[in-house]
Amino acid sequence: MKFRTEGLIIKEQNIGEQDKLIHVLTKSNGVVKAFVRGAKNIKGGKAAATSLLSYSLLTFHTGRDSYSIGDARTLRVFSKLRGDVKKMCLAQYFCELALTICPREKNAEKYLSLVLNSLYLLNEDKRPAELVKPCLEMRLAAMAGYLPDLIMCKNCGVYTAPLMHFFPQTGEIECGRCCGAQASGAVPLTEAALTALRHTVYADDDKLFSFSLSDEGLELLNRASEAYLQYRFEKEFKTLNFYKAIK
Repeated sequence: MKFRTEGLIIKEQNIGEQDKLIHVLTKSNGVVKAFVRGAKNIKGGKAAATSLLSYSLLTFHTGRDSYSIGDARTLRVFSKLRGDVKKMCLAQYFCELALTICPREKNAEKYLSLVLNSLYLLNEDKRPAELVKPCLEMRLAAMAGYLPDLIMCKNCGVYTAPLMHFFPQTGEIECGRCCGAQASGAVPLTEAALTALRHTVYADDDKLFSFSLSDEGLELLNRASEAYLQYRFEKEFKTLNFYKAIK
């Protein structure tokens, strides 16, 4: 049995001298793990199409316990990322997010489109990296069923205030008046930062990256999104730590 679909290579691991194991975020089947025989043979045609961050048209053959790659044709390579260490590290974090959050064995077209759009914006410098990152983080979490409640203060119901607190443990917000000294673990948000955080989860897909924010606002937004994912998925992302270290 076999199937053909488009997919983004989000992880690769060498197996012996010629083969490798890859994880692919596919359009039709979500995250799929597959072996690539002769992956390092340049003449075989699979080398580029099955490399990290390659977006390819792939034929998957179903084995007893695993998949293997037959035909492979490159559709797009985000080549500019490879020439920038910081962007490449951030792109690898995007891949780790996809590997952690995106579904298995089910249609993942919307997930794939989101990750590809994020990589495109990063590759082409269409949006600042610190804006693309929280958009991808929060939207992936929301799509996976972890939608935060950012509508109003959970206590008094106020929609906005000069200072609001976001609690990543619960995904809720409280105004400064209600929160007071009980803000342990919360991320303080200005009105602009809160508006941006709401935008990352509530905006239409085609408007997701269409906003601007000051450097201070972006810092708060990133703090909120990083903390939220860490709590929701109970994981410390190694690629994020590395990205922040070199940044």
